[in-house]
Amino acid sequence: MTDPARVRRYAERIKELVASALRKQVKDPRLGMITITDSRITADLREATLYYTVLGDPTEQAATTAALASANGLLRSIVGKRLGLRFAPTLTFVTDEVPEQAQHIEDLLAAARAADADVQRQAAAADYAGEAQPYKVDEDEDEEAAEEADLTDAPRTGGSA
Repeated sequence: MTDPARVRRYAERIKELVASALRKQVKDPRLGMITITDSRITADLREATLYYTVLGDPTEQAATTAALASANGLLRSIVGKRLGLRFAPTLTFVTDEVPEQAQHIEDLLAAARAADADVQRQAAAADYAGEAQPYKVDEDEDEEAAEEADLTDAPRTGGSA
């Protein structure tokens, strides 16, 4: 059994090592503005998946993907040497879809807020479909209730002995 905390530490360390190596050692001109957002490693520490985002248009993203594929061997050897594991983990790079999904959710929320404001505006200008008091009330009951209220509110007179 492997310790989940140990696996998380290794995953975080791999993320730091790859980000540092991309910044300092990989000199590929195709490599764009890349950010390593997350890394996950299997429990046996053999395969690591690194999630990344790239700023720019789709051609820059495709060029960065090609640069990562060509630098994969160098990055794997760096990670293997620095971690001191028996086997260097295989690195797999996956484009992180979280920023696009977050933007999509933000757009949906903005549309929902606009629709809510429109409903609020329509509700403020709306009139009731029926009378102001939709329930039938007998006038006799109103008078009895008023009399009872007057009786309970009247001061009590009592004598003290």
